[in-house]
Amino acid sequence: MPLALYALTIAAYAIGTTEFVIVGLLPTVASDLHITLPLAGLIVSIYALGVTFGAPVLTALSGRLNRKTLLLGLMALFIAGNLATALAPGYGLLLVGRVLSAFAHGVFFSVGATIAADLVPENRRASAIALMFTGLTVAIVTGVPLGTLIGQTFGWRATFVAVAGLGAIAFLGILALLPSTLPKAAPAGLMDQVRVLGSGRLLLVLAMTAFGYGGTFVTFTYLASMLQEITGLSAGSVSLVLVLYGLAIAVGNLSGGRLADRDPVKALTGLFALQAVVLALFAFTAPHAIAALVTLAALGFLSFANVPGLQIYVVQLARRYRPGGVDVASALNIAAFNLGIAGGAWIGGLVVDSPLGLGATPLFGAALVAVALGLTVASGLLDRTARGAAAGGRA
Repeated sequence: MPLALYALTIAAYAIGTTEFVIVGLLPTVASDLHITLPLAGLIVSIYALGVTFGAPVLTALSGRLNRKTLLLGLMALFIAGNLATALAPGYGLLLVGRVLSAFAHGVFFSVGATIAADLVPENRRASAIALMFTGLTVAIVTGVPLGTLIGQTFGWRATFVAVAGLGAIAFLGILALLPSTLPKAAPAGLMDQVRVLGSGRLLLVLAMTAFGYGGTFVTFTYLASMLQEITGLSAGSVSLVLVLYGLAIAVGNLSGGRLADRDPVKALTGLFALQAVVLALFAFTAPHAIAALVTLAALGFLSFANVPGLQIYVVQLARRYRPGGVDVASALNIAAFNLGIAGGAWIGGLVVDSPLGLGATPLFGAALVAVALGLTVASGLLDRTARGAAAGGRA
């Protein structure tokens, strides 16, 4: 693999770290800024909304730019956003820094996969894209717990300075290693995105993504607080638990891809059903350390195991109902993931702020995943109806 691809992987690692590390730092940020935990949780929602709505617009607007220039600009924006977050004197400017980072995140992954594929021969393109996205997975396993540990030891601002440093390394790698003559793909305009959203079948799978992923983040956003306040773990132990959770996520992501290869709807139905059950179970095991850790390992496995299936399924449906908009549908599914993160974090904040409190967040997460399960079953029935109609037409 060309060295330029590793520069993209480092960038993906930095971006993945900055997105998810805030989960481990929420109690520290809330205490330092003298804000409530639900208000701190909105930091997660604002970032996810920045990715959701910023990426499609900015990707369309930046389509004419040289690819290398665009990536360098994105990494500069990412560095500025994280430094602004680290230096923010108050909550408002912290949110501004997070939005800047989110804009860089959304566009980077929209164009990064195309660039990674163009760096290698055609028969190695899938491997190149997988390598770049490995940075995101490794960030969950190592970057989040390490960033949490740095924040707990030196203050949460130090974590974002460190992430900005990673962004600087990626910037220098891209500057030195990425060719200046990369071909420009035809950009997906805003109207292309609107046409894909006009398909009811694709909207259904985008809703599956938003509810299924959102259910995870009702609890995941406040996981550090739950582990400290309900399970009774020390702040230092939370970092170790996040390593366990990240490893389970990595295994689940790989396993979920294999399960979804043959029949994504069948795989998603089983995964969503198990995820809803385990989330509900966590509400009862959280006060007991050993039981909580076992449940969390299962939850980590299930929380991201549905990601490959959802991505495969939306591409299958796009080929059937919007054959000219497969890439757009795939990008919109990424936006749906982030919309789910934003909604899940917001709902979690409402639950934490209610009389039910922090311990009830897994139950509400389970309810959202149950909605995703219902939508998946409905989509599977529509698929069978369509196949039956097509078979009848051929007869």
